[in-house]
Amino acid sequence: MEIFLRIGLVFVLVIILIWAGLQVKSTPFPAYPEKNGEIKTIPLPDGLPAPVERYYRAIYGDNIPVITSVVITGRASLRPAGPLMMPSRFRFTHEAGKNYRHYIETTFFTIPFMKVNERYIDGKGRMELPFGTDEGEKLDQAANLGLWAETAWFPAVFLTTPGVHWLPVDENTAQLVVPFKNTTDTFIVRFNPDTGFAEYFEAMRYHDSKSAGKVLWINHTESTRLVDGKVQFETGSATWMDDGLPWAYFTMEDMVINSDVSEYLRQKGF
Repeated sequence: MEIFLRIGLVFVLVIILIWAGLQVKSTPFPAYPEKNGEIKTIPLPDGLPAPVERYYRAIYGDNIPVITSVVITGRASLRPAGPLMMPSRFRFTHEAGKNYRHYIETTFFTIPFMKVNERYIDGKGRMELPFGTDEGEKLDQAANLGLWAETAWFPAVFLTTPGVHWLPVDENTAQLVVPFKNTTDTFIVRFNPDTGFAEYFEAMRYHDSKSAGKVLWINHTESTRLVDGKVQFETGSATWMDDGLPWAYFTMEDMVINSDVSEYLRQKGF
């Protein structure tokens, strides 16, 4: 009987240790070493659907910045599988409207134990995960939607990229049409009627290259902050609706705009 009590005690202590390790927030990545580049502006275009025009005026006013690259650094909680949320840190690097790289580290007592290096470059997606690598046409579609969903953190790009356009739906909804290879893909974007901000970006997306079909995928912008008098999106979540619970919460802590990211985007490590 005593041996079973000891085994039970060890089991409980292991569970407590795991739980405790996952409560400790990841330490942030070092600041990206480059500074913001020159940022030019263009006038807000005419003819936008009403909720879209309200959205851009709330964020930028009459002048839209021309953004060519973005490096976003922050921390996250991820739920790769099961109910446990895991503390993580991330750096997302974009050549705006073209390519991206995600580098993510999940930590335990701040020690990295799982790393993700994901790319979408020249229309090809590749996920390098601890348990394998994935690529293929369905992953390309998923990655392209990921590219444009994250662009909601610097939405001027929706107005300055060829092939991207907005279509009206109703007073608080619009369609966002984005390029994908030789065709297009579409988001339904839902705007908060009080603030005017875009809150939900919804699209039909493949999970990965082995997906049998597309699944409704929703990105939710949950909070914003003011930086130098301008609104920036701070916290957001992502949900696959066949699961029904957010698999990730991302908090942006730093953003560098219009630096040269061409080499950094393609390197393998951090």
